[in-house]
Amino acid sequence: MTEFILNNALVLSDKPTGSLLLDLIRYDKCLTGTKIGCREGDCGACTVLIGTLTDGEMNYEQITSCLTPLGNVHGKHVVTIEGLNLSVDDNDKLNPVQKFMVEESGTQCGFCTVGFVVSLSGFCLAHKDATYEDAIASIDGNICRCTGYKSIVRAAQHITDALKGKDTAQTVNWLVKEQFIPEYFTSIPERLENITSTSGSSGKIVGGGTDLYVQKPDELVVRDVNSISNHPELKHIDIEDGTCTVGAGSTVSDLYQSPVFKAIFPRLDEHIKLISSSPIRNISTIAGNFVNASPIGDLTAFFLALNSEITFKKGKKIYLKDFYKGYKDLDMADDDMITAITFKTPGENAKFNFEKVSKRIHLDIASVNTAICVEVENDTIKEIHLSAGGVGPTPLYLRETCAYLKGKELNNETVNAANTIMQNEISPISDVRGSADYKRLLLRQLYYAHFIKLYPTKISLEVLV
Repeated sequence: MTEFILNNALVLSDKPTGSLLLDLIRYDKCLTGTKIGCREGDCGACTVLIGTLTDGEMNYEQITSCLTPLGNVHGKHVVTIEGLNLSVDDNDKLNPVQKFMVEESGTQCGFCTVGFVVSLSGFCLAHKDATYEDAIASIDGNICRCTGYKSIVRAAQHITDALKGKDTAQTVNWLVKEQFIPEYFTSIPERLENITSTSGSSGKIVGGGTDLYVQKPDELVVRDVNSISNHPELKHIDIEDGTCTVGAGSTVSDLYQSPVFKAIFPRLDEHIKLISSSPIRNISTIAGNFVNASPIGDLTAFFLALNSEITFKKGKKIYLKDFYKGYKDLDMADDDMITAITFKTPGENAKFNFEKVSKRIHLDIASVNTAICVEVENDTIKEIHLSAGGVGPTPLYLRETCAYLKGKELNNETVNAANTIMQNEISPISDVRGSADYKRLLLRQLYYAHFIKLYPTKISLEVLV
């Protein structure tokens, strides 16, 4: 039995925990404001808010309900567009988000509008001062085909201005007082505390579902799943004795928001922004990215370059670079699961970089991605780990290229010579994301970009090409 609060109503559902939240909202509860669009997490028409009670405080994030298994919302607060209305009896009583969208003509056909309103409401519910940049970032997973976005952007600016003076210590109470959200929000924490902590854990292991439900929706929606959200012990980020341990259930947003992770990777904001959109980052898990075994998994490339080690529930430990035996073929028992990822934090002289090219700059699957962690002392490459995605049947740790570079002097000649080795180490194929020759060229350019960005006084693009 899955138990959660949908807007202002308690829901008890005996539907399979693998069934989709979107379908329950629209077909079981007849809340048709949440739209069916792509069913692949791209368009944002199905966006809802998920509120989680943590240490007595509600934290709301926008997610794509088309990819969210029902088991992932057990014990949480789900908010649809209907749950943001200030009055069920007065349709003309708009909250500021709705009001500014109307005044700035932020809607035309209207299909995407609810997703924008929900995402911007999630921005309002954040426990921090409102900035225009964060307002725009909150709608990075919402697509509109009509307005050209300028009217929506203007509405976002008005919303940001209206949030000045927000009491971030009492966010929900302040928003209720200013009529951004209905009053029932204040009762949610107490009501969630009365829900049992788990809906059970049987069946196929599912993290956020952002890849699995694109690949196998018909198979999953009719069965119970073992939801990672039922394993809070898998959601943590810690550092001890120079080793960082990340729980396998941590999401991309957990990394993005972690002071620990940001301290290790000063350019983390720039790198994470290349990975999907906010609604997907809010639910996609690190271990899910690994075990789905996509040759272009962004997090996989990221952690390969850290020479990460993965730990399994049954106790086995292996390096991530040894995890992939072939296309979708993993060194992992069918009844096992990843519990943690560990890596040594980069040393004082080490630098890290992540690069990605896709048809769109943001919100798209990579054509090629790559990451590097390199340590240089006295102009000599002391240690290096380099990864590449989209250039072979599995995510690649470039062993031969790393072996060549280690111990070499850092200069243009060394970097250029290593590219020849790298090109022999990869085996791209032509597909919808580009020809094999194009992917080889992309990887070369991104590989060069690592060194040009990290060592601009040592490496020159003009010399390399």
